Amino acid sequence: MTRFCYNNGKIEISPVNVSLLFCIAHFMDMYKSVSGMHNLIEQSEKSLEEMRYWTWSELLVVLKQCQDLVPVANSSGLLDKCLDSLVGRLAFASETSPCPSTSSPDSSGIRLSCDTRSTESLRNNFFRATWWFEDLAAFNPYLVKRVIKSMLSQKFDHSIISRFLFYYQKSKFVTAASEEKQEIFEAAVDMLHSLDWRAVSCKSLFGILRVAQNLSISKCCRNKLESMIGSQLDQATLDNLLVPSPVWTNYLYDVNLVLRFLKSFLGRGSVPLAQLKKVAGLMDLYIAEVAPDPRLRPSKFLALVMALPDSAGDSSDGIYRAMDMYLEVHADLSDEEKIRICCGLNYEKLSLEACNHLAQNPKFPSKSANHALLTQQSKLKSLLQDTNQQKPFKDSPCSFVETENKEKKDEACEQIVLYAGKLDLSTENEKLRAHLQGMQWRVLELEKVCRKMQSQMAKMMKSRLSSRNNARSVSRLCS
Repeated sequence: MTRFCYNNGKIEISPVNVSLLFCIAHFMDMYKSVSGMHNLIEQSEKSLEEMRYWTWSELLVVLKQCQDLVPVANSSGLLDKCLDSLVGRLAFASETSPCPSTSSPDSSGIRLSCDTRSTESLRNNFFRATWWFEDLAAFNPYLVKRVIKSMLSQKFDHSIISRFLFYYQKSKFVTAASEEKQEIFEAAVDMLHSLDWRAVSCKSLFGILRVAQNLSISKCCRNKLESMIGSQLDQATLDNLLVPSPVWTNYLYDVNLVLRFLKSFLGRGSVPLAQLKKVAGLMDLYIAEVAPDPRLRPSKFLALVMALPDSAGDSSDGIYRAMDMYLEVHADLSDEEKIRICCGLNYEKLSLEACNHLAQNPKFPSKSANHALLTQQSKLKSLLQDTNQQKPFKDSPCSFVETENKEKKDEACEQIVLYAGKLDLSTENEKLRAHLQGMQWRVLELEKVCRKMQSQMAKMMKSRLSSRNNARSVSRLCS
């Protein structure tokens, strides 16, 4: 600026110094002309009009200088001009790419090309989508936020943006100080949260979650990260969920974190049944993994068991096995605590094997064993009612299908009777034993009737087929 003033308003302006001169001129209010020459603001503005002819490197130099001149660069409009030029070039490059980001957010490495002809084409397409990552990673968090905001306004692919943010966080952490790491991390999470969460890699989110364990990030940032993970819980694996608990807790794994994930997952409103069942299967594995932890309180174990609605799982056998393991490790629990834990078990969804095992399991309270027996009794009654309501076979082509269904029902009856016969009931359950034996007798009688009807049906069908064959033979002789 001094050289400009003492040289009669003459100075060489280039992309290397235009941002500095422009900001200084605005800061010093240099609007007046000197010796008939254009003032510094006019000359620097004229140079900025040629921004579209700058090289990519020259544009990056100007933006890096703007990082140190943010207040003036913002107020003067310089930063907006540079960002528009930068994002415009990125948009043009993505439009000329033959296959802009068609991969899933969790794909790491090279994405699929349109024609998938060769590995070379895969690498080329991946480079076209991510070539700018390293250049923009040199910006500070504030400038990256401005770039991402401009990209979103230009409808950039959210999956590409999310990949850049993960790359940015990882690359900046290499040289950043501890205080800078917190700012970089929170900025990256805040920008990821502004994207379409379906375009954000669940695997990468769990990766930065583990990084967050060593940082003192704000509660707001942690909530945003956990919400994003919870919304994609159906894409998680068991290893993802096995996060070590914080130092100040006694648990082996961070159970409270998983409970918060579940709250976010269910808080979306209407969850598709397929996703719900997938998370239920994942939780069965997780509960079985944390059940042997001797420091896991009964209230936390029960909270995990009852976190999902009953409609989520088709079977309760996995939960039963986890409870069996938990009660074995926590043998000193009172009967009240054991009964409270067993309230989380859906007896109706237990298999016959599990019911039989529970009825003879000394680790479970007697009330639970009785409940298992009553459930078996209810299933037997239901099966018998269904069998009694079956209509007699009719002389129709559908008879074969009905016969096959009846045979399957007979096999199920035999299996239920077998398990009922194996139950080792105590003296207090003698009434249930007698009732089950009576029902077993009825099932056996029904089996005899079914077999007799099947035999008669087979004879009738054989006779009908014989008559049809005879009629065809007579018809041929007449012709």
